[in-house]
Amino acid sequence: MSNEENLQRIRKLKKTTDNPYLNFYEMDVVDTKGKPGSYYMVTRSRKTEEMKLFTRKNRADGVVIYALYGDKQDQVVLIRQYRYSIGDYIYEFPAGLVDEGEDFHQAGIRELKEETGLDFHPLPVDSIYSRPYFTTIGMTDEACAAVYGTATGSVSKEGLEDTEEIEVVLADRTEIRRILREEHVSLMCAYMMMHFLHSESETAFDFLKG
Repeated sequence: MSNEENLQRIRKLKKTTDNPYLNFYEMDVVDTKGKPGSYYMVTRSRKTEEMKLFTRKNRADGVVIYALYGDKQDQVVLIRQYRYSIGDYIYEFPAGLVDEGEDFHQAGIRELKEETGLDFHPLPVDSIYSRPYFTTIGMTDEACAAVYGTATGSVSKEGLEDTEEIEVVLADRTEIRRILREEHVSLMCAYMMMHFLHSESETAFDFLKG
């Protein structure tokens, strides 16, 4: 199907909230048999015309930071953060939204500093590893890009906002194994932790080659 034909399956779009970071939309849609129905989604786009279904451009709304720490690069920089959606703490990678006028590489450097106090040194990688990919596509058009590199410096909470309850965790392979067995972990973070768990320190970034 063409883009125009795909859009014709969405008969009506109604914005029902007006929030700064996330908004809810109701859709009147038709299925593959032409039967009408309803669909619901949220988006990071501030304006309806900026939604990806109209722009057809997959820009990065957010960035996820995969950073190794230590002289031997044998620790992964994680955060343990309180999330209202589950009323509990969860292990994640440092991450955040890309500000207007900022590319996601710059956002990665800024966000790691704000959330952990550490300095991020990104690696240049092929775009297949670092272009924006969609997150929970069943309910949102949000896309995030991953950046990879090393972190140096000392952990600090000076850059945190009052709304952020974050503990920085420099996890070695023993701690990663415990976290995966016992703790709440975001899916994207869990997959990369599993990858690191079964790699050698000196080859931890080898998957980014080729």
